[in-house]
Amino acid sequence: MSREKSSFVKWIQSGKVNKRLCIFTFMLFPMLLLIVFTYVPFAKMFQFSLYEMKYLGAREFVGLQNYLEVFSRDDCFQALKLSGYYIIASFVQLAIALWFASILSFKVRGGGVFKGLMFFPYLVCGIAVGFIFKFFYTRGFVLDTVLQWCGFNLDQLPYWLKDKSINNISIAATSVWRYMGQNMVLFIGAIMSVDDTLYEAAAIDGATGWDKFRYVIFPSIKTIVVLNMILAITGSLSVFEPPYVITGGSFGTGTYFVIMNELAHESQKVGLASAMAIVLLVLIFIATMIQKFIEAYFLGTGDKDSIRYRRRQKKIEQERKEAVLAQAKGGM
Repeated sequence: MSREKSSFVKWIQSGKVNKRLCIFTFMLFPMLLLIVFTYVPFAKMFQFSLYEMKYLGAREFVGLQNYLEVFSRDDCFQALKLSGYYIIASFVQLAIALWFASILSFKVRGGGVFKGLMFFPYLVCGIAVGFIFKFFYTRGFVLDTVLQWCGFNLDQLPYWLKDKSINNISIAATSVWRYMGQNMVLFIGAIMSVDDTLYEAAAIDGATGWDKFRYVIFPSIKTIVVLNMILAITGSLSVFEPPYVITGGSFGTGTYFVIMNELAHESQKVGLASAMAIVLLVLIFIATMIQKFIEAYFLGTGDKDSIRYRRRQKKIEQERKEAVLAQAKGGM
């Protein structure tokens, strides 16, 4: 018995076993949290999506009927189309953020102040941002007053939150103001990590500012650019706070999450709202996969060249071989 105990103690104290025990111990608690608070709720939500049910009361199994209703209901489908406004706004704010980051990454007088002022909106609570822009866009308030100072007549100005031709653009613009600073800081961190010798070599070759950005900065930070694009698109598909606070989803501004909230909490259609959540998850997954393919095709991943570049090089090599063969045949 003592011999078996001694061998067990030696085995448990061995470096290989200790390493595995440490890995298992440190992974156990995070994995339990992930399972309890993510995977189990997701499984229950998928289960709810197969039923016609309220929070309390009887349930009726309907199978995939809720999923069909998501695409047949006008409000759900319209909410999906509204995501396009926020996707466009996200690309606008990424472009602006990258432009400011390219300038502020180098020594600029007052650059620290500009960075702080531009990053500050991201620190403001989303609900507070909604209230700020609710009063900003209200008829006769801040925006209309500023435009009147510029010579516009109030009667000629649109209702920024009621006019369906412009209200979604107005609300989507709030995300540009809020998230531009965050993306700018991420871009600045990536740009400042670029080797200074690359800038010096570009300057010696007579590169302009645009050449430095195109051939030095952008290739070096393309991974961060793609990451921000993925986060921006997934965030655009799940917008909730701005339309919920500013308009309450009225006048055709109800995004996918706003409609989901109304169905789940006001209409008590829990099954349908759960199906909408599953559909949104699938859409985000598809959008991410498409974006990763585009990244691999045009930009490449990591240190690897893009698919387009490799295909072009392969084609050039093939044409070169054919030219050599043709020349050899001609010499005969």
